[in-house]
Amino acid sequence: MRLPLPALLCCSAASLLLLLLRWRRRSGLWRKVRAARQRQERSLVRMEMAVQRFREQHPSVNVVSILKLPLPELTKKLRDGSLPLEHVFYAYVGKALSHLWALPAFPKALQMATETNCITEYLQESETQVQKMKPVGKLGLLYGVPVSLKDSIDCQGHDSTLGFIRNINKPVAEDSVVVQVLRRQGAIPFVKTNVPQSLVSKKGVVSGIPGQKAVTAAVGPMAKDVESLALSMRALLCEDMFSLDSSVPPIPFNEEVYSSTQPLRIGYYETDFFTMPSPAMRRAIRETKQLLEDAGHTLVPFELMNVDYAFFNFCVKGVFADGGASFLRKFKGELEESSLGMLWLMKSPNWLKNVLSWITKPFMPRFSAVLASMRANTVDQVWSLHCEIEEFSQQFTAQWKKLNLDVMLCPMLGPALGIGYPPKLSVAVSYTMLYNALDFPAGVVPVTMVTDEDEEELKDYQGYFRDWWDRTMAKAFRGSVGLPVSVQCVALPWQEELCLRFMKEVETLALKNNSFI
Repeated sequence: MRLPLPALLCCSAASLLLLLLRWRRRSGLWRKVRAARQRQERSLVRMEMAVQRFREQHPSVNVVSILKLPLPELTKKLRDGSLPLEHVFYAYVGKALSHLWALPAFPKALQMATETNCITEYLQESETQVQKMKPVGKLGLLYGVPVSLKDSIDCQGHDSTLGFIRNINKPVAEDSVVVQVLRRQGAIPFVKTNVPQSLVSKKGVVSGIPGQKAVTAAVGPMAKDVESLALSMRALLCEDMFSLDSSVPPIPFNEEVYSSTQPLRIGYYETDFFTMPSPAMRRAIRETKQLLEDAGHTLVPFELMNVDYAFFNFCVKGVFADGGASFLRKFKGELEESSLGMLWLMKSPNWLKNVLSWITKPFMPRFSAVLASMRANTVDQVWSLHCEIEEFSQQFTAQWKKLNLDVMLCPMLGPALGIGYPPKLSVAVSYTMLYNALDFPAGVVPVTMVTDEDEEELKDYQGYFRDWWDRTMAKAFRGSVGLPVSVQCVALPWQEELCLRFMKEVETLALKNNSFI
């Protein structure tokens, strides 16, 4: 049967119109992206020019010595006036542009910052804040300290995009609670840095999947040593935090726990039997265990069980309990990149996910389990899931207490994966996501570096499932000699100070042993 010519012309015209509208929409989105990138580049140029001006005006300032100062020593010098705020500020602005301050040409540093896309925005008002700050009256614990903020953390007058086009040109009206507390403690937020697209989080911090409660995210400081982390926690756990956010328990930092020197009873394991550790990861645990035992601590093997079940049924199923509907809404109208290939799975109906899961199970068991865990759930099923997670947490805690443990020593995925690998290896987060599901405080401490011997042993790496993910993991680990490798330190809920105390012990022993410099 042939359609009449007018009908064919109408169909063709409609198709062309649809294609034109789609093209115009995408063109509009790309224009918005290009404008945002140009604004980002201008922001980086302003940073570069500010640092150049400072270096021309103060050629004798030793920025390297400033950058080497631990946070407690840095704050002491800022508070007593022996180190000018301006010197510290521009030293860190330059550091943010490039980790190689000795570079003779800043354009190269600017190029590095642009290529890695680590800085989303320079908070230019920070320069004014530096000029106005005076060391008079009661000074905050972080007086004069430059700090970077993750892009997801609201900062007044700036976007919190999370990598979404729809969030461009939507400056927030007020600072998040974390930023308000940092400012009241005298800190100077000066840049916003990139995050994984659609990152989950807390009050005043933009969330990728609002309402999701199965796997909790946390806002925590990052620093180059544990004492700096402890000082940051002292500054955050203050009256301002408790008054601004009533969900935070009004419990100040416990100095007695952090400064204790009592021997610890430490649980440990070398693998979670889900993501095979790299040779360097396994060696990091063994060497750290030996250092701790030599220092008088007791190390107790901990039998980790059902991590694969927890990963698929708590983490994946918990995050995508609605079948990915909330996640997909965030991406509606966005330019979907190839790195987000899982989006098409979320768009699939439950029956198709079930069929694909059944087909792939014999030769891709982990992929099959991911598919099965991404089905839409009823309210009753979600509530049952939350009960199951709570029961798992209670069983884990009971096992912990049966062994009379204080803390836990665990592997940390490492070394850092090369650019392009993280989106392909989402299953590799098992070592850290376990404690997101349990909601336990955890911290990471570098203890060693990848050696030639580790690289040689990597030739035998096959993984536990020998699937595509394991093969990709082996490739991602290669060529990492000289990169740092860390261990993870974990404590029970509400014991952040004990976690920090354990981290400090590991850091001290690793440095004393010269295993990490």
